[in-house]
Amino acid sequence: MLKRIAAILLVVLSLSLTGCVSATSGLNGYVDSIDGYEFLYPNGWLQVKVSGGPDVVFHDLIETTENVSVVISSVPAGKTLAELGTPGEVGYKLGKSAIAPPDSGREAELVNAEKLESGGKTYYLLEYVVKLANQQERHNLASVAISRGKLFTFNASTPEKRWPKVHQVFEQVVKSFSIY
Repeated sequence: MLKRIAAILLVVLSLSLTGCVSATSGLNGYVDSIDGYEFLYPNGWLQVKVSGGPDVVFHDLIETTENVSVVISSVPAGKTLAELGTPGEVGYKLGKSAIAPPDSGREAELVNAEKLESGGKTYYLLEYVVKLANQQERHNLASVAISRGKLFTFNASTPEKRWPKVHQVFEQVVKSFSIY
């Protein structure tokens, strides 16, 4: 009788613990309340101090070229993301100006562009395959949004060889980016 009760309690306990695992397990949160954005990034990643570049950068402890970053640029006051263009148009412009600018030796191919509405804000989710000058390839996901006269670009990048292993986490991380 006691064995049966113990077995039932063990099953109930294991089912309840399974229900506690969230879709964001394995991720940490970052909040910049001054600039007004937040996102999730993988456990085991470290913040890197950079000057004259992105607002914030995190990279993997082991695969240090795997990273997420936020770049903030100015846009004319009152300008909306839709006024900058469709997701494909903005993705193409971003690819040419920021991801693979002229004379960088990089080539960026926009492979997907879509619009996401969340919390009353519009985000463009962009996906690129980037060929570097040394012929290595990378996979980039980006989320672009506008708030308070600023264009926010959240970028997640990994070597192409790691893409099949990390794409689900990267998609979750990029979709977690939000501005306020």
